[in-house]
Amino acid sequence: MMLYHGSYTVVEKPDLSYSRLRTDFGKGFYLTPLKAQAKSWAARFLRERGSAVLSMYAFLPNPGDKLPAELNILEFDTHSLEWLEFITACRLGQSVGTAPDLVIGGVANDKVFDTLQLYFDKLIGAEEAIGRLRYNKPNFQYCFKNQALIDGYLAYKHSEVLK
Repeated sequence: MMLYHGSYTVVEKPDLSYSRLRTDFGKGFYLTPLKAQAKSWAARFLRERGSAVLSMYAFLPNPGDKLPAELNILEFDTHSLEWLEFITACRLGQSVGTAPDLVIGGVANDKVFDTLQLYFDKLIGAEEAIGRLRYNKPNFQYCFKNQALIDGYLAYKHSEVLK
């Protein structure tokens, strides 16, 4: 599977020590299977820094590759109450219990963020927030939170400069 990362620079060897806190799924290396989504992430850097790069990686690059069974993978298929609570905790820098190695789920993008902000500010409850988000199809992201997982199962392929 090909995954994409938008940044201001080429990222051949992802290093979790450079990751930011208080993001959708907390500190981690974020990728998406949607090339257009990664380009939109990179567009922010183009506006702010004048440069943007789209880096591409093969996840499970070799035929027959399988992830170790002991990995803790958390996957959100939809904008659910569990997703909302997890995103809220991560964005507020709170503990989320057992730290997952990989989180897969919807992006809290601009279409979603207005609803999330109302929820964060306690202007609407969880049921109302999920009700509003039910009609948004999630743009999925992969958040790698384990350096060994990155090093062993994510292979850098190439990058392209965006203009």
